Amino acid sequence: MSHALELARKSVGLTSPNPTVGCVLVKNGAIVGQGFHDYERRDHAEVAALAMAGQAARGATAYVTLEPCCHTGRTGPCTEALIEAGVVRVLAATADPNPAVNGRGIERLRAAGIAAEVGVLARQAQELNDGFACYIRTRLPFVTLKAGLSLDGRIAPAPGRVPVGSPVMLTGEESRVAVQRMRHAADALITGISTVLTDDPLLTDRTGLPRRRRLLRVVLDSALRLRLDAKIVRTAQDDVLVFCTTPVSERQRALEALGVRVERIEAAAGGARVALKRVLERLSEMEIISTMIEAGSQLNTSALTVQAVDKLSLFYAPVFLGAAGVPLINTTEWSKPQWTHLTTGQMGSDSWFEGYIRDPWA
Repeated sequence: MSHALELARKSVGLTSPNPTVGCVLVKNGAIVGQGFHDYERRDHAEVAALAMAGQAARGATAYVTLEPCCHTGRTGPCTEALIEAGVVRVLAATADPNPAVNGRGIERLRAAGIAAEVGVLARQAQELNDGFACYIRTRLPFVTLKAGLSLDGRIAPAPGRVPVGSPVMLTGEESRVAVQRMRHAADALITGISTVLTDDPLLTDRTGLPRRRRLLRVVLDSALRLRLDAKIVRTAQDDVLVFCTTPVSERQRALEALGVRVERIEAAAGGARVALKRVLERLSEMEIISTMIEAGSQLNTSALTVQAVDKLSLFYAPVFLGAAGVPLINTTEWSKPQWTHLTTGQMGSDSWFEGYIRDPWA
């Protein structure tokens, strides 16, 4: 199953809005077939592994990271492919969160006389498909709020200490590499206009790994203040989406001429800011199943206050910025969350903390 999980990781970035899945077929102690899902190639992991195994699949055991599907979508049901191939045992890491499948795939296999079990390395498999689990159950993207901060909880030095257009890099190289891997696993990255105006970031996936769709760079810009010479504009290739609350303007037309998509959306209750929950609904309509928030205090606070965040991923650098530094959030009004699946570790000289506010599999 560990090998099947490694195969599934190869499909990260290639399957959305489908789940990432790996499958290994074993017979007489040897691997006879293996594969992972790739959305564009259509075949699910089980079908790819069966194709590789051919007749050797008869009598084999299948190790698959997600319960085999038992319904017809873009492809036929994997349960029937496994049955027809003569597989005698199936071990699934986790049940499929899709209500149309959940448990039914295992039931179908057992009804056909195949020994089927669920629960081998389940947590590792679930982490690969948090986005799919959230999207298929709630029709909203899974949201991770990521931040690099000092030991005293500041995400940047006091305003005016760093020149405009110079991104603040508190954390070390290992943390930055980890963040790039997180971006690669996400469909979209959300930030606020204040961050773009202050740091002039690119906000791209720079892992160099293949992905089916470009990382969608989303900017919440209620008054449409985005500069035409911003890096995010100059590098736009139909992968920058700006949400505003203003009527169509010359600025909008100029941005669109440069390849930036601009959409007007409702303002949050009691103000002029873009309604984050409506943004997430709109992204879901675009089959965006996982998003990252990389932003400043204002958007961080808003996301936590409206309970839009599913997971926090925080990288603490071994520095102190003092009370004048920019805080991670600027209010204590949001309710203390009930954490689950807490993880801590080291990223070079940085300390890393990750925890779920909402478990999409619960």
